Amino acid sequence: MLETSARLLKLLSLLQAHKEWTGPELSARLGVSTRTIRNDVERLRSLGYPVHATPGVAGGYRLGAGAALPPLLLDDEEAVAVAVGLGRAAGGGVEGIEETSVRALAKLEQVLPSRLRRRVNALNTYTVQIPGGGPSVAPEVLTTIANAARDHERLRFDYTGHEGDTTVRNVEPHRLVHRHGRWYLVAYDVERQDWRTFRVDRVRPRTPSGPRFTPRELPEDGDVAAFVERGVNTAMWRYRATVLLHAPADQMKQLPLGLEVEPVDEATCLLRLGGDDLHGMAVWIGFTGVDFEVLDPPELAEHVLRLSERYRRAVSGR
Repeated sequence: MLETSARLLKLLSLLQAHKEWTGPELSARLGVSTRTIRNDVERLRSLGYPVHATPGVAGGYRLGAGAALPPLLLDDEEAVAVAVGLGRAAGGGVEGIEETSVRALAKLEQVLPSRLRRRVNALNTYTVQIPGGGPSVAPEVLTTIANAARDHERLRFDYTGHEGDTTVRNVEPHRLVHRHGRWYLVAYDVERQDWRTFRVDRVRPRTPSGPRFTPRELPEDGDVAAFVERGVNTAMWRYRATVLLHAPADQMKQLPLGLEVEPVDEATCLLRLGGDDLHGMAVWIGFTGVDFEVLDPPELAEHVLRLSERYRRAVSGR
């Protein structure tokens, strides 16, 4: 009996961790016959777990949605991750989730073993969260995007650009990224045939979702964070600029993550950056500490010239 109960818990954990399993896959994981798997599935159903079965070669078992939320089976690391995540979510970032997160965290902490409760308390006590101040996002938008990415289904949505214009996008979602109080979607734009970064607060998903797709390899060696940083520092801004720096590319590694530095030769490199304020961009470029030439746009060159004249007047009396 103990062996059967332990196997049921393991089976439940597998069904909760993956969208769908075939009978042979579960049989191999649990070391029992497919007939035993069928019997165990019936036991879970009798306990109220809605396990759906699809016949055929491509069929399998899937844990469906029931009338009530069944108990979740979490290991130690998962329980700590959920508790810490709820604590962070209570600080904002997702529309209307603060109070809900606090309630869920209170329920979870009540049943956590003392060893895990100490780990969660330590993490929450000795870490500081600074709110990013970005726009909030509706939870259903995040879950719609996350589910499409998980199931490898195309996503269609209305997207509001920087200038307020709205376009319909058809993408293959890859990852959701939270950065400085904002949510971003990294996806492959099917119509533009290129990778794009979208601000999720400007996304309005359309239903139903599109057909399934085969996941593609992300550029930047699969580094999602670097890809988002580059997108935020260029395409997301009102102005984009290209500057020739009179320094080797290796020397400019101290620049903030995400700014695109491209070697030209051993002594120079190209810097691509973006911003909403040309004057601020002119000031920032000076922080590189090297000589430079503004290649584009001409308006930025004018701001640099104005700034240089102001600095010259500041020391003209010496």
